[in-house]
Amino acid sequence: MAEAITKTKREAHVADYKKEIVAKLARLINENPIIAVVNMENLPAPQLQTMRAQLRGKFLMTMTKRRLIKLAIEDTKAKKKGIESLEAHLGGMPALIFTKENPFKLSNTLQKSKSPAPAKAGQTAPRDIIVNKGATSFAPGPIIGELALAGIKSGVEGGKVAIKEDSVVVKAGEKIKPKVAEILIRLGIQPMEVGLDLVAVYENGIIYGRDVLSVDEKEYMGRLANASRWAFNLAVYASYPTKSTISTLLGKAHNDAKALGIAQNILEKGIIDSLLAKAEMQMKSLAGTANIRVFEAKHEKADEKSEPKQETEPKSETKESSDLKAPTREELEANIKMREKQREIKEVEKIARDLQKKEIEEQDKKEKFNN
Repeated sequence: MAEAITKTKREAHVADYKKEIVAKLARLINENPIIAVVNMENLPAPQLQTMRAQLRGKFLMTMTKRRLIKLAIEDTKAKKKGIESLEAHLGGMPALIFTKENPFKLSNTLQKSKSPAPAKAGQTAPRDIIVNKGATSFAPGPIIGELALAGIKSGVEGGKVAIKEDSVVVKAGEKIKPKVAEILIRLGIQPMEVGLDLVAVYENGIIYGRDVLSVDEKEYMGRLANASRWAFNLAVYASYPTKSTISTLLGKAHNDAKALGIAQNILEKGIIDSLLAKAEMQMKSLAGTANIRVFEAKHEKADEKSEPKQETEPKSETKESSDLKAPTREELEANIKMREKQREIKEVEKIARDLQKKEIEEQDKKEKFNN
């Protein structure tokens, strides 16, 4: 009862045009799911008009006295859960933006609409203001002392003043001194940003602050790419089949099976060539390592039409042949191993030919069946 009487007395002293403003704000708050608070402080009128034109059709922005905004919020808190928390963010010269866009998209749009501006004395630096080293257009003179007062090391190079090293003249959050602001203007450095300063956004009872809404798109996309890559690698490592990993898993399984077959000498037509190459390489390696003299038996096919060869008496051993050293036991054993390896190669070759012959026969059967 006491609240109703107080409210009635309050409304009796409010002008009609103010009641209309509060009623309009309350209607907009109830109709729009996204309500943002922006600070219009230090925003020049020309830039404000330009930004209004750029954002027209995307968002609806209303600027009025803080007291009237609070009254509108009070009138809507019964329908809008948590809307009263927005009052704590009505600092500076507040204005409300009404939209149905995503809060992060709204923040991104407002950030892109900002433009660089020169620093003014007394303003708060939004980030570290750095003066980079390099040549300037100034002739030697009092400017060197002025730069030194601003904490900037300089000298003369090629008849012009040059800044010797990168210097942080104002740290983030600090007030900009008059001398520093003057030097920055003379150097053509515009560290400030002119635009709508987004303070907070309301959505479904949740208040998003500027620290949450300020998302670096490149960093965000980089993190998404890393997460996708890590998930893919984990799925492949764990042999977890998905639409994205099935091709890689099949290729990995094929390579693993092939490597196993070669390591265990499993005779299969898909790896016959690799097994032959492996056996030949081992044979050559063995012969080279043991310095083996190969004693191969020569097989000659008898020609039926040719005359039989006449037997000749065995030649007597010459002095030179008697001087030859007999092969050592190690050489004989190595020679036996190499011959065994040669037999293995011949067996593998025979299996390969049989497999090829079988494949040709199966192909012929298929062609006959189709015909």
